[in-house]
Amino acid sequence: MNAIFTVVFIASAATMLFIAPDELLPTLLGGAESSAKMALTLFCIYAVWMGLSKLAEKSGLSKGAAKVLKPLSKKLFKTENETALENLAMNLSCNLLGIGGAATPYAVKAIGELEKDKNTFAQKLLFVINSTSIQLIPSTVIALRAGAGSASSFDIFLPSLICTCVSTGLGVALFVLSQKVGGMRFIKKRKRKAGFKG
Repeated sequence: MNAIFTVVFIASAATMLFIAPDELLPTLLGGAESSAKMALTLFCIYAVWMGLSKLAEKSGLSKGAAKVLKPLSKKLFKTENETALENLAMNLSCNLLGIGGAATPYAVKAIGELEKDKNTFAQKLLFVINSTSIQLIPSTVIALRAGAGSASSFDIFLPSLICTCVSTGLGVALFVLSQKVGGMRFIKKRKRKAGFKG
């Protein structure tokens, strides 16, 4: 990936040197300035949300969220591991609030617990849900739009909700279907082997 970006940058810089050589340096500096502003905005967003998630953890709010989401998590991920369920609940909560970066540490902890139980189904499903993630409040995108000077940064709310609901629903449905089809193939193979031996 780095090689591709390097080639694109060199090609763009070379083209600009021929077309508008006097604008090359101001464009590079402007791009660097925009990148630094965006990085700082993201840093502030994640600092706030990570702090809030830590407070939720210390105050017992995460355990409360885990209790609320526990029946759904049990059914969805097919696990009884309490630590995994708590981390799964926090991961889902962060994703619902649109702070995927804050959700990642909880996903890592949950996968570690699920690995102990050898629950590969739940690990794969968690990956699918994190890749698509329903967002009730796309807070990161809203903050970035506001930081970029958008007059109506909340306009993204409804389109984001619809898109993420569809993508998560479709992703989970396809995953469950693939698991069933894979399971059926495995059973057929075993039956063939058993028949061949007999």
